[in-house]
Amino acid sequence: MDDNNTNRRSTEGMNLAELREEIESIDREIVELIAQRTYVAETIATVKREKELPTTDETQEERVMARAGENAACFDVDANLVKAVFRLLIELNKVEQRNKR
Repeated sequence: MDDNNTNRRSTEGMNLAELREEIESIDREIVELIAQRTYVAETIATVKREKELPTTDETQEERVMARAGENAACFDVDANLVKAVFRLLIELNKVEQRNKR
């Protein structure tokens, strides 16, 4: 049995209120991870600014998107959904980088 199925089965037998609490906890974790990612992206922006590098790095963006698709497959999640989330994160980071230049 893989971890993916184990995670899905861990909610079996929970009532609606417990399931909603589980979603609330997961949502907090997602926001925490987005905050961590944003902090690192801001640090990258500072390095790019100091080294006078362009805001956009298409090769790196392609790597991120490929990795997002691979991770989606590992967890049996729709790759298009995962890639859409990452595309949004990347675009928001680029807007922030441009605004700080």
